[in-house]
This record gives sequence, structure tokens and C-alpha cells, in this order.
Amino acid sequence: MTGLEKTCQHRAMKHPKQSKRAPTYRSALAVPSYHRILVKHGLIEKTLSIPDAYEVFLKVGADPEVQKLRRKVERGSKMKHVPALYLATAMALQGMTKHELEALKLRIEEKRA
Repeated sequence: MTGLEKTCQHRAMKHPKQSKRAPTYRSALAVPSYHRILVKHGLIEKTLSIPDAYEVFLKVGADPEVQKLRRKVERGSKMKHVPALYLATAMALQGMTKHELEALKLRIEEKRA
């Protein structure tokens, strides 16, 4: 027998459960990245609708403090792709202190009212 045949036989002998991947949960994957970013930083509730979350995300992105931090992140490469913009905003939010995030949340709520 050649090594190839042994490998094939070995694969056939594996227990069926070993070859299955970990289950993916559609509810987590169905939520856009901007929604997860805002929830992670406590800027919105998890139950907020996706269209409303997108409006909040746009307002967060338009905030001068976030833009200032995002520019520091963007220096390495120009943001050509939308997911990269999400990533830059997420990194800018990560760079903010808890106090700055609370102040941002208040500014966003003022704009929504």
C-alpha cells in the first residue's frame, strides 16, 4: 500500500463527529459588524434595530473625537474598503477611555433627540 491509500483509509475510519466543524450560530452572524462594534462599546443596546444602529454608527463616525482617533489609525493605509472603515472606527473606539465613551454616548443621544 502507498502512503496515499493509507491516508484515505485513515480518513474513512475517522469518527463522523470529528470531521464536523463547530456549529455557527446564524443569529450572531446575521448582525452586521457595526452593530456588534456599538454593542461592544456600550453605545447601543443589543436589541436596537439594525437600521437604527446604522444611523447611530454614522453619527459615531461623524463625531470629531472619533474622527481624530480614526485618522491616527488610517495613516498606515488609505481606507478604500468599507469593512476597513468599520475596523478603523472600532479601533478608534477601543482607544477611548470609559469616560470618553460615556461622553460620546451623551453626544449621540443629544443628536438623536
